Amino acid sequence: MDAVSQNQNAERVDRKAIRAHIDGIVAHLPKEPGVYIMKGDGGKIVYIGKAKSLRSRVQQYFRPKAHDGRRQFRALVRSVCDLEYIVTDTELEALILEANLIKAHKPRYNIRLKDDKKYPFLKITKEAFPRVLVTRDVVKDGSRYLGPYTDVKAMRRMLETMHRLFRIRSCDYALPTKNVRVCLDYEIKRCDGPCEALIVSEDYQKIVDEAILFLTGRHTQVMLTLKLRMQQAAEALRFEEAVIFRDRIQALEQATSRQRVVSHDLTDWDTISIAREDDEACGVVMEVRDGRLIGRQNYFIGGVLDATEEEVVTAFVKLFYATAAFVPKEICLPCDIEERETMLDWLRDRSDGLVEIRIPQRGDKFRLMKMAENNAKLLLTERRLKRENRKQQAPAAVQALQRDLNLDKPPRHIEAMDISNIQGTDPVASMVCFIDGRPRKSEYRHFKITGIEGPNDFAMMQQVVTRRFKRLMEEGKAFPDLLLVDGGKGQLSSSVKALEELGIKDQPIIGLAKRLEEVFRPGLSDPQNIPKTSASLRLLQGLRDESHRFAITYHRKLRQKRTLTSELDDIPGIGPNRRKTLLRHFGSLKKVREASAVDIATVDGISKKLAGEIYGALQEKEKVVSG
Repeated sequence: MDAVSQNQNAERVDRKAIRAHIDGIVAHLPKEPGVYIMKGDGGKIVYIGKAKSLRSRVQQYFRPKAHDGRRQFRALVRSVCDLEYIVTDTELEALILEANLIKAHKPRYNIRLKDDKKYPFLKITKEAFPRVLVTRDVVKDGSRYLGPYTDVKAMRRMLETMHRLFRIRSCDYALPTKNVRVCLDYEIKRCDGPCEALIVSEDYQKIVDEAILFLTGRHTQVMLTLKLRMQQAAEALRFEEAVIFRDRIQALEQATSRQRVVSHDLTDWDTISIAREDDEACGVVMEVRDGRLIGRQNYFIGGVLDATEEEVVTAFVKLFYATAAFVPKEICLPCDIEERETMLDWLRDRSDGLVEIRIPQRGDKFRLMKMAENNAKLLLTERRLKRENRKQQAPAAVQALQRDLNLDKPPRHIEAMDISNIQGTDPVASMVCFIDGRPRKSEYRHFKITGIEGPNDFAMMQQVVTRRFKRLMEEGKAFPDLLLVDGGKGQLSSSVKALEELGIKDQPIIGLAKRLEEVFRPGLSDPQNIPKTSASLRLLQGLRDESHRFAITYHRKLRQKRTLTSELDDIPGIGPNRRKTLLRHFGSLKKVREASAVDIATVDGISKKLAGEIYGALQEKEKVVSG
């Protein structure tokens, strides 16, 4: 039986053992609600799901033909090596736990948000006099977080407007304290001076609450609160205070007047639409507060290749509202969601009251949904084009090399060659390949150099370049954008001669001399001047060092093999199998030399007579070398 068949059989045995292990767990799963965690090789979590009944839900994955039309789930089931579960009291608790675990572990086969870590949050600090800060790290320190915000510019504009409307302090002092004085913000009426106790904590907290209402888009509530406080101040004859509230009301009206009115329905609602392409989707949320469109949030979603529209929308709603600062009274979706009642219970638990899910068919909400869908398609196309442009764009080091060598195009495909030998013995050459400045090891090649006597690096380089480019011509493959030979003018001239004999013209080629890191080009007697700090020189050095390493490794391997072969195989009665047995028994050729005839005779397959002959032959060779 060959090695491949043995491996296949071993793999089948392993899979049968794993399947038996999984079946044993599934058979004893409880019928209660909970979360199941599927693990792959090495204990890595590959999928997390929730269930009303753990046993019946998980059994569905392992039934024959359960996922015939879904490649992703077939791949998931094949990758599962272990299974864990967590029982919860209710299905709602399972939903919340599932959302938190997916966000924490980002399993491969779950539908998940992409790049969510890079988006900023607004942090309302837990202090006697809170501040509103921008942060990208959410920590459990008692603070309140709003976000994440996918449109960073819009978030900063909103924050700037908030500071104009509400006198939230921007300093970083630990208040209250007696060691600071009011700053310029107090003089320009951007702060009420909590540092000098010019406002009590309770009144300051009311301002913070109003600011949070503003930041979450509930402008009508803010307006009503400000008007009520202005009226109370005027009735108490605190006219200066009433003027402050009047100015805030006017500023708020001015800020909201620029927002687009999309509906005469003055409630708060979100419209969600999804666009899909291959394994990626984009979810867009249009946020409407008091009938005005206040913003757009968008997230990219992965792992949707085989998922239905309901599954994608359900997953997006869970992932988005798990961290949302505000859940509106109404959420408009393009289709219904799975386990609607459980999802509604969860959303209502995260909001201030009743939440409804609608699927609009006409009117303002339907038009806004189409707008969201169009935005999602455009964002997904833009992301794909950016990704393609990044692939097409050469890295900075490659562009620097094009500039420094004055090449016609970026050398995205570079091959480097090096020769390795000791006084002409065991001569070999290496060819390494870099694509876009990174090693492509599948394209590395070794060459045994033949027919050249003595240490003639120039002739060896000519032979290797000839063999490489002749092979490329025969196979119809493209030539590299740049060929780098390790050495100075001599190696470069030999390489150019090889190319000319093959009829190849205009092949970009350079030589890199080790001593002073000088770069030589054909036809130029002086080395090319490349700044020592240039990224292009570092790229060339990396290529040269990698080709040298690859050549040296191969040369040592051949030399060691020749040494072993010449000393043992020349002894009568020693063939490849006995040579391997001797080396395996003693560990090295040196220890075989040091062994006595008695020690050698203990090796399987070696008679006492043969052991004496081996010992004598090795001792004779040792005398020759010593003499």
